[in-house]
Parts: sequence; structure tokens; C-alpha cells
Amino acid sequence: MTTSIDLLLARNAEFGNVVPGDRSSPEPSLRVAILTCMDARVRVFEIFGLIQGESHVLRNAGGVVTDDMIRSLALSQRKLGTREVLIVQHTNCGLSLVTEDDFKDELEAATGLRPTWSVEAFKKVEDSVRRSVERVKRSDFLPHRDVVRGFVYDVRSGALNEVA
Repeated sequence: MTTSIDLLLARNAEFGNVVPGDRSSPEPSLRVAILTCMDARVRVFEIFGLIQGESHVLRNAGGVVTDDMIRSLALSQRKLGTREVLIVQHTNCGLSLVTEDDFKDELEAATGLRPTWSVEAFKKVEDSVRRSVERVKRSDFLPHRDVVRGFVYDVRSGALNEVA
């Protein structure tokens, strides 16, 4: 039986070295870090016309700024030269379909352990984007907090709408 991983490895063998871009440095040439959701409909490279080597792309459930995202951004800025942060969350996000307590209750019932981490569930994606932008702007670990912008990506139309 062929697994999904086998399929991806076969694709890499066929196409892995034809992706354009500069692979010579871990420092992104555009000096930008993009934080977004893990949702497969958010195709970061295609949305922004990125090529390899231009941007750091950080992903998690919801595209929310968590302590681990701050850790990655601190390394990105302090060691790898990024200066701008672009936060992109999206419409029809699975994280808006759960609540903090219900999901933690579900995990505790299944495992006997209650998670210590926050689920970061939200009802309005715009509010979540605003919170994430503020977390970046307020983090003392990040030296570059003046160019931080947040957007909602419409998964149906492809439009990016800035959140004020």
C-alpha cells in the first residue's frame, strides 16, 4: 500500500530540484516572516508569488501568535535578519469551530490528561488577527515590531483583507 508520505517522496524525486529561488543562505532575502495557519487551502508561496529563499513561513493551527511563534520570530529576527512580520489568518478556519474548554475536555476524556497549552479558539477571525498583531508588537523578545500587519485571507475568493 502506498502511503501519502510515499507519494510526497516520489514527487520530490521528480520535482524537488526545479523550484526557483536562492538556497545559499538561511536569511530570507525579503527580510519578512509570514505567520499563517496550517490549513492546506492557504498556499503561502502561491498567494504571495514567493520563491525559495525570500521569506520565513511559520505555521500553526489558526495562524495565531503563541509563545512558540514568538520563539521562532525571535530567532528569525535576531539571528536570520527578518525585519517585518505578516500575519495571515483566514475565513472558514477550523479553529473557529471549537471552544477552548470543549476541546480540552475532549482531550482529557480521551487521554486522562488536560492540556496545559491554550487552544486559541476564536469566533471572529478579525479579533484573532488583532490579538496576534498585538502580541508581536508587545513582545520584548522581538527587536523589530514597527512593521507588523495582519490580514484575513478569503479561502474562496483568494482576497487578502487587512485588519485595522
